[in-house]
Amino acid sequence: MRRGVYAGSFDPVTNGHLWMIEHGVRLFDEMVVAIGENPDKRYTFSVDERLAMLREATQHLPNLRVECFENRFLVDYARELNADYIIRGIREAADYEFERKMRYVNADLAPHIDTIFLMPPREIAEVSSTMVKGLVGPAGWEDVVGQYVPEPVFKRLLAMSGRQRG
Repeated sequence: MRRGVYAGSFDPVTNGHLWMIEHGVRLFDEMVVAIGENPDKRYTFSVDERLAMLREATQHLPNLRVECFENRFLVDYARELNADYIIRGIREAADYEFERKMRYVNADLAPHIDTIFLMPPREIAEVSSTMVKGLVGPAGWEDVVGQYVPEPVFKRLLAMSGRQRG
């Protein structure tokens, strides 16, 4: 069985993440999307909220599991899952440079696990979770943010801001 792992903080999940997940599941018999939990990082959404949003946004994908891991290297988590592949997204040159270096470190730690790079389309490539959170608030934010996140995320952002979809 070919198994791939795609990890991130998903705080919150964006349409770019969803694109990566949907393309990843086509490559593997099973794909695990894992929320990486870093105790030194501050998150907007709890792990349970992020797990719920990911599960809601990906419920249409039958060969997908959504999990969480913490305080471990991704490659060690992938090895624990018996995964053959790690999927990483490349949005810009800086991402490539970072991910290229991580790929070599991962290969030193687990040579049998390959890293696959996917590049999302231009219209969503610049969207990050940080950018999405930064757009929430000013008048008209709903029209902007709504195009960058899956519906379950948008609903939570509306609720967080005290608004309702109308």
